[in-house]
Amino acid sequence: MSQSQVPAWSAKDSAHLAQAIVQNVEQVLEGKHQQVELALAAIVAGGHLLIEDVPGLGKTMLARALAVSVGLSFKRIQFTADLMPSDIVGGPVYNPKDGSFVLRPGPVFANIVLADEINRANPRAQSALLECMEEGQITLDGQTIPLPAPFAVLATQNPIDMAGTYPLPEAQLDRFLIRLSLGYPDAATEAGLITTQQFSHPISRLHSVCESGQFARLVAGAREVTITPEVAGFMASIVAATRKHPAIRFGASPRGTLGLARIARALSCIRGLSYVDPAVVREVAVPVLAHRIIVQTQGAQPKPAAALIQDILLSQHTPQ
Repeated sequence: MSQSQVPAWSAKDSAHLAQAIVQNVEQVLEGKHQQVELALAAIVAGGHLLIEDVPGLGKTMLARALAVSVGLSFKRIQFTADLMPSDIVGGPVYNPKDGSFVLRPGPVFANIVLADEINRANPRAQSALLECMEEGQITLDGQTIPLPAPFAVLATQNPIDMAGTYPLPEAQLDRFLIRLSLGYPDAATEAGLITTQQFSHPISRLHSVCESGQFARLVAGAREVTITPEVAGFMASIVAATRKHPAIRFGASPRGTLGLARIARALSCIRGLSYVDPAVVREVAVPVLAHRIIVQTQGAQPKPAAALIQDILLSQHTPQ
């Protein structure tokens, strides 16, 4: 069934399904409701997600649990220093029986691809994802092959100052719809892990909560969420301010403006709203824009990118 033929759900139906997905993921990742909700919104919006944190905080579990919960095909790529582009996208393989070459698709041919520890791979391997993420297709041996739809890359990375990591190029960072950080769990949640996860992990017992076609209806519902001209102007003014701020060397591109609208629509949909509230725009501005700006490094100690986006939000008038 094409997306144009997918019957639209009401806002209440969308919110009910989204709540079920979030609750299912929270069986694996407790105490991180906002991050789970934003991660789901990124997939609903048809975008890619970058999760950055120190090892052991559940980045990989979040990606796997989302894939299982929405019932889409899932592949994992473990990024290492010796990873080659062909290990990601595939390539021609020699058939000794007849001496021919057969095109072998790589693990990127799935609805949800987990790029685990993406910044441990060399830049050549990282760049293999650029065409996939931007155009939803792969060029192999002169052939252009479309990727499955929907298609989302859920990448995890360790902080860049850790040993054995390579910085992601700005062009690739810009292709991630949002960047999240999970952070450490609180003491009560961490104590509960001793009981629930010491001998087995709940990911092994997780099942999809989406029946056939339901996730497509959720995606269609997000596209029906309205954005008024005033809210559209509000989003554009936030992005424009990143290009004029004296502490920012390069501001966000128009892709950031479009990303802000996409994630705001998706988050509003999964919360049962039929329109984008300006409060939702303020909530998603840092995850959408902070990784898209380049901060001035000359002079005094520079502010973190997230703090600069917060400063910009404080300076912007919120439409009624």
